[in-house]
Amino acid sequence: MAYASANLSVLAYANGFTLWHYTTPDPHTQVDTTGYFAGAADMLRAGDMILANTGTGGTAAGGIFLVTAAGAGTVDVANLTQVGTANTD
Repeated sequence: MAYASANLSVLAYANGFTLWHYTTPDPHTQVDTTGYFAGAADMLRAGDMILANTGTGGTAAGGIFLVTAAGAGTVDVANLTQVGTANTD
């Protein structure tokens, strides 16, 4: 799949920083590729963070993407910093 603007929303904004939420059936390894968020290049800024739920149609993962570069029609995010571990109960 590809970036879907309807799945990106602002959670908080302060002091030039925005905390976003994004959900997608795409795996996190696809979401963290350069250009995935190109459609949001006019909204995202370096230093913003995206709380993400990825792989919602299969192997789910949740975590934080840090926007490392944004502008000129492209966006790059760092690899997902996952939250939580496998449930062993």
